[in-house]
Amino acid sequence: MLEAVPIEYFLYLCTLLFVIGVFGVLTRRNAIVVLMCIELMLNAVNLLLAAFSTYLSDAQGQILVFFIMVVAAAEAAVGLGILVMIYRNTKSTDISLLDQLRN
Repeated sequence: MLEAVPIEYFLYLCTLLFVIGVFGVLTRRNAIVVLMCIELMLNAVNLLLAAFSTYLSDAQGQILVFFIMVVAAAEAAVGLGILVMIYRNTKSTDISLLDQLRN
């Protein structure tokens, strides 16, 4: 008989992934790294939703994961489009240089 992975393991993993993402968003200045950290946080939440959905034998969490993935893909596309325009104006992906765009 195959034993299931305890739900606590998923909690620990998702918490670690989310904290790494928050730390990356708060400390990094490169816009590409910040976007990757935001995606990491969204994927941590998706993994936790899928784990709880499986644990509770309810498909609604997995459906919600699908919609979050669609929003994350749209966010990545819009974010990369904005990043390309910022790079064209400043020749850098450093977030601290965005104050120059006001002038």
